[in-house]
Amino acid sequence: MISNTHPALAGSLRSTVPSDELINFSPGPTSLPKPVEKSIAASFSEPGLTSLALSHRSPEFLEILEHAVASARSVMGIPDNYEVLFTHGGGHGQFAALPLNLCHEASDVATYVVNGTWSLRGRDEASRYCDAQTIDGRDSSTGDYTSFPELTEVDIDAESRYIYLCSNETVNGIELHRLPKLPESRRHIPLVIDASSDFSTKPIDWEGAGVGVLFACASKNIGHPGVTMTIIRKDLLGEGKASPLCPGVFNYTTNSEADNLWNTPATFNIEVVGRVMDWIAGIGGVEELERRSIAKASALYEVIDASDGFYGTPVTDKRLRSRMNVPFNLMGGDVTLTERFLIESWNKGMVGLRTLTPFGVGDYLRASLYNGVTIENAVALADFMKQFAREHAA
Repeated sequence: MISNTHPALAGSLRSTVPSDELINFSPGPTSLPKPVEKSIAASFSEPGLTSLALSHRSPEFLEILEHAVASARSVMGIPDNYEVLFTHGGGHGQFAALPLNLCHEASDVATYVVNGTWSLRGRDEASRYCDAQTIDGRDSSTGDYTSFPELTEVDIDAESRYIYLCSNETVNGIELHRLPKLPESRRHIPLVIDASSDFSTKPIDWEGAGVGVLFACASKNIGHPGVTMTIIRKDLLGEGKASPLCPGVFNYTTNSEADNLWNTPATFNIEVVGRVMDWIAGIGGVEELERRSIAKASALYEVIDASDGFYGTPVTDKRLRSRMNVPFNLMGGDVTLTERFLIESWNKGMVGLRTLTPFGVGDYLRASLYNGVTIENAVALADFMKQFAREHAA
C-alpha cells in the first residue's frame, strides 16, 4: 500500500501544477467557470466599493440584488407566481426551514422520498419538526441506494403538506434528469426539491411538475458557499402558515415581505450568483449547459463501461446515472490501485476525486462535473483513465 502521507490521499486540492492548469473535480464547494472568475477579478479594479463592502440597503447593492433575481428568473424560467429568496444556512438550513414553513403543527405529515445520502439527511432533520413519512428507495437485497422508487398513490399520504425529493444525490450518483409527475390524486401536494447540485444544468417544469419549493446551495453550480437560492410558490406564503417556532431568519414569508433584506444578506455571494446567471444566458442558457453536462458525463461513463471491469460504477440504470457526480472504483475497490490513481491524477493537476466528508471517503471515487468543469476537462480525465487502465489492467 502507498503511504497515506501523500497530499492526494489526504484530500488535497493544491497540486504541483500551475493553478491555471488545475482541474477541480471536487464535489463542492468547487470552482466557478473561468469567465465568471475573470469578471469578478476585474470588478475589484473598478472605481468605488465592491459588494464586499456595500451596505445591503445602499442603492448600489439594491441594484445588484434586483439584477441577480431578474437574471435568475430569466435564465431558469421562474414564473411570476414564485418568490426568489437568498437564504442562509446552506442546504442544512433548508432541511429545517422547509417543515418549519410548510407545517404549522408538529403533527403535520410530510412525505420524504429517500433515495440517497442527502434526502436521508433532510428527512432526519425534518422529523424533529413534523411527522416525516418515508418512501424508501433502497435496494431490498443490498440495502444500497442505486435507483429511484416509484411514486404511487398508496405510498403518499393525501394529507401530506409536501412531498420532498433530492433531484441529484451527489454521493450515490443518482439523478432525475426531469422531475417526476405525481399520481393524479396527489398533485394537490406541493413538490419540494433539493436541487443543490444540479440547479441550472437542465430545464425545470415549475408548474407542470407541481413545484412548491426548490432550493439550491450556490457552491456547486451557481456561486460561492454562504448563500442558497430558495424559490417558493407564492400561495405557500402568508401570515400564520409557518410554525410559530420558525425563526425569522428562516421564515419564507418574513423574508419575502422584506424583499430579501430582513437581515443582512450575503452581499458578495448574491452578486456572484447574478454574474453566473449572466454567463449562463451568454452561452445559450440551461439548454446549452444540459448539452455540456451530457457530453461531460458520457465521456467518463463510456470509459467505465468499456473497461471490462477495470472501472465500476454503482448505478447500472443509465436513465438515472448522474451527470453531475460520476462515482467509480478501480478493480472493485482495490486499495493500492486506487491510491496510485489518486496520486498520478493529482500530479497531473486533476484534484478533488476523493475528498474528506462527514461520511468518510466512501467506497467510490467521484468526478463532479459542475458548471466550472469544461468538456475538455472531462475528456482529459477520461483519457487519463484509459491510459491508467492500459498500464495497470491484469
